[in-house]
Amino acid sequence: MVSNGTERLLTVALGGFASAAVAVALFVVYPQTLTDLFGVLFAIAAVLVGLRFTSNIAGSLYPSYDVAEVAVEGPISRDGGGGPLPTSPGATPADDVVDQIDRADEDDSVDALLLKLNTPGGEVVPSDDIRLAAERFDGPTVAYATDVCASGGYWIASGCDELWAREGSIVGSIGVIGSRVNASDLAEKVGLSYERFAAGEYKDAGTALKEMDEDEREYLQGIIDDYYDTFVERVSDGRDLEPEFIRDTEARIYLGEQAHELELVDHLGTRREIEAELADRLETDEVVVEEFEPERPLMARVGAGAQKVAYAFGAGIAGLGDGRGFRLRS
Repeated sequence: MVSNGTERLLTVALGGFASAAVAVALFVVYPQTLTDLFGVLFAIAAVLVGLRFTSNIAGSLYPSYDVAEVAVEGPISRDGGGGPLPTSPGATPADDVVDQIDRADEDDSVDALLLKLNTPGGEVVPSDDIRLAAERFDGPTVAYATDVCASGGYWIASGCDELWAREGSIVGSIGVIGSRVNASDLAEKVGLSYERFAAGEYKDAGTALKEMDEDEREYLQGIIDDYYDTFVERVSDGRDLEPEFIRDTEARIYLGEQAHELELVDHLGTRREIEAELADRLETDEVVVEEFEPERPLMARVGAGAQKVAYAFGAGIAGLGDGRGFRLRS
């Protein structure tokens, strides 16, 4: 039986020969004039375009990969909007990540999912959407923490079959944070005052330009507590850990080695060791990993890449001074 790799190579070779033959027939026969010489250049271009075209076709017809890799990098949000800090890059667009996982699940060549996590966390519901997509995947799912797998990142990992990390990875922060900027004193100093026009007692709870009373504080803390209960439940079910143990971590972060000792991480290892483990599980000599990326225009990818030069480090980082009042993050 001929392998996909051999079929792919044959397809590319045949496409290259066909492109070269057409190019020679059109441009290179008897190159005696300047026009003929320009024809040579067009012939070379035609061959390159033909090779690229047939390579793409071969890749679609005879894929050589069997593992899909999807990355969650940077703070997690719904649409990838920038964070509140001036130096914050665009966040991970949860909808894009879900789409990548679903495409991998629908790809007949993909037998396993490798979910690479390097995130300090982010918004609660988008994090849960990614976790649900990982749970839906039909096949082995391995989460791999590189530098940071905290808060919302750990929420996502709880939807995978197992979690790997490096000894120096930062893991944990199983908690939820809400924050607001109290600008009431500053507003008073500059001569600003807050006038309320709202229907519903708690409609403007957390507004930055007014002092928060105890009822509002209790109301907002109740929302945080409810999200935290959900977080503990997700981790307890997905990681098979006791809820009380999870609460006892008090949202601490741990280095990979300690996280492994506490069973917050299943295995410590490198990317190569993960691939070897997946090969054993899929009963093959080695796996070929294909990185699934968002389906977006080239210029949009370039812009997104430029934003990822650096991002503010921190597990459960709070929103600062964005003027939108109360903010909630996992």
